[in-house]
Amino acid sequence: MSTNKYSDEVDVAEILPNEPVRSLAPYKQGKSEAAGHADPIKVSSNESPLGASPRALEAYQKTGESLFRYPNGAQTELRNAIGEVFDLNPDQIVCGNGSEELQSLLIRAFVSPGDEVIVSEHAFVMARIHATVQGAKIVDAPEPKHRTDVDEILSRLTPSTRMVVLASPNNPVGNYLPKREFDRLVQTVPPNVIIVYDGAYADFVVEPDFAHGFDYVGKYRNVVVTRTFSKLYGLAGLRIGWMYGDMSLIEPVQRIRTPFNANIAALAAAEAAVRDLDHTKLVRDHNTKWLKRIREGLEQIGLEIYPTVANFYLIEFPDSGPNTAQNAYQFLMQRGIIPRPVNAGGPSGSLRITVGLDHENEAVLNALTQFMKS
Repeated sequence: MSTNKYSDEVDVAEILPNEPVRSLAPYKQGKSEAAGHADPIKVSSNESPLGASPRALEAYQKTGESLFRYPNGAQTELRNAIGEVFDLNPDQIVCGNGSEELQSLLIRAFVSPGDEVIVSEHAFVMARIHATVQGAKIVDAPEPKHRTDVDEILSRLTPSTRMVVLASPNNPVGNYLPKREFDRLVQTVPPNVIIVYDGAYADFVVEPDFAHGFDYVGKYRNVVVTRTFSKLYGLAGLRIGWMYGDMSLIEPVQRIRTPFNANIAALAAAEAAVRDLDHTKLVRDHNTKWLKRIREGLEQIGLEIYPTVANFYLIEFPDSGPNTAQNAYQFLMQRGIIPRPVNAGGPSGSLRITVGLDHENEAVLNALTQFMKS
């Protein structure tokens, strides 16, 4: 017999999340398994094929002796390391459980119900989710040239706009916003509108006209840059990221973040990783070399990739006939290669593939060559 006096009065079906949460679909991760293949080639999640720095692995292992201790809640060592490597003021840096958490904290700190948040089409989907749950109105800014479009953003500004969220390079395309365009954006957006510049893939970029965003922070108090250790640094499993902005943006985030939002192993590994400049150059050079070779190889078999400077590429397939993206996906999966279909945003009829190790990239090119001939 139930001892809960309310059990007969409340219908369980009435226990529902709030309305914004009910409107959301769960985030879907890239697949990691291919039927019939015990050790598939996973090129679906933009992970670093070269893995973490040996120094980062050593620092990570050493933390095993201190797992009973709380991490340094002030994140002092990692913030100082980032400041030294990027020539930034460590007081204006805050670290977190991935850059996604920091974007969530920014939205919680500055966006109120009814505010408008402009989200560039190929920005990370979680920013859209967090703003929706906060009660904001999401305003989509298309990317007709497959990169952040400043005119599309500016045309959507209203007195209710509180925040603009963009990614450069973006995902799933991998294209970037040139510096001259970012200049135009920050010079035109009102100073009370926060510009969240997601640079998750910025560490791969070698183009001279790329705006890394850090130098804008000192000139424009409304610009904040988020970065991650998940991609180039190969620490995706530790979930560690950081943010750089004016103190007027950093201090409110510090008020609401949990005291130990970055764990002790992540802090130690990230500090070692950011200081290992030889390893970061190795990863960047590997990526640059293979993007060129992959583009050339695909063009030889009649396929094109969208412009990309990230550690992945988006292949465009015909809309009809035997060589569609769906058929290519099935063909690759049967051969133990896991790409990422683009069916939740991004250009239709395409597959996103991560730059892998040498033999993995060769396997992808060989498989797609067979597919186009089949």
